[in-house]
Amino acid sequence: MRRFALLALFFVLAFAPFGAGGAVARPTPAPVVVELFTAQGCSDCPEANQLLMKLADDPDVIALTYAVDYWDYLGWKDTFAKPEFAARQRAYRKAMNLRDVYTPQIVVDGRRQLTAVEEDEVAAAVREEARKDVWPPEMIFMGSNRVAVGSGRTPPGGATVWLVRYDADVQEVTIRKGENRGKTIRAGNVVRELKRLGDWRGRPRVYRLPAAGAPDLKTVVLVQADRTGRIVAAGRR
Repeated sequence: MRRFALLALFFVLAFAPFGAGGAVARPTPAPVVVELFTAQGCSDCPEANQLLMKLADDPDVIALTYAVDYWDYLGWKDTFAKPEFAARQRAYRKAMNLRDVYTPQIVVDGRRQLTAVEEDEVAAAVREEARKDVWPPEMIFMGSNRVAVGSGRTPPGGATVWLVRYDADVQEVTIRKGENRGKTIRAGNVVRELKRLGDWRGRPRVYRLPAAGAPDLKTVVLVQADRTGRIVAAGRR
């Protein structure tokens, strides 16, 4: 069954760029991936959380909130933070040659980063990314535990396929200590799980999705260039 699915996917994708009569079709619109790095102990982050939730209302945007743990020393331990989320932000710092990590930070399609409190600049970056003509590899979810990624141009240095699971419900947390003491923080699309599924080298491949650690989490799969951090393809189920 797996062999048949791969073969069928190969032929579908091999002819996907062409329409009737061999004419080149327009690229399939790809969702814009917006990643917010935030922290419950960061005084500027509540406003950024609101911006991310506003962006999440756009069906053409995949909006993700990653809570980082490096502000915990200020007195409040972030209830959503995991070390792997801060590691993802540090990987962007290296790829973009930034001096350091900070919050609140937004990364758009893995290509550019902005201070998340600059709403107009963030909105302009999202619009610009949405207008780009790109040919992402096809991504097809096969039931609840597999995803197929089709053929495409491999980024220099290769790419990695990531599984992201997030809670679509708005979360509210009352902060007892630190810079936001006494405030109730709201956040949306809070990432709960980040897992590496494997490499992608430009050829069709099926990846197994592990079971979610909690019920009702939403699933996103990202194909991301290893060297630059650019999001090559993104899909959600």
